[in-house]
Amino acid sequence: MTQSNTKPTPKPSPDHAMSVMKDCIPIFTVLADENRHLILKLLLDNGKMNVNQLTDNLHLSRPAVSHHLKIMLSANAVSVEQIGKERFYGLAMKDEIERLGELVELMRVYCPSGQGG
Repeated sequence: MTQSNTKPTPKPSPDHAMSVMKDCIPIFTVLADENRHLILKLLLDNGKMNVNQLTDNLHLSRPAVSHHLKIMLSANAVSVEQIGKERFYGLAMKDEIERLGELVELMRVYCPSGQGG
């Protein structure tokens, strides 16, 4: 019977975990609002949409939709493409989802199941 020479993976530093958590704050801000959930769902269901199309499908004013889109753009939750005079918004959260996944993994390391507080 041979013994494995593999060393356990070192635990990431708490500073790294905090850095990842801070990186996730913008997407948490997007996900914290129900109106932004609705915008995400519309974009998921319909693909790219402009502000008028989003406004027509929501019980929100055009300025309110624009406000939410600005927050979502700053968090990289959506992208915008200029086509003629129209700006079309689409989902763009791939990197943010990967970062959230990294945060979940770090939480598993630092908060293993079965250890209540």
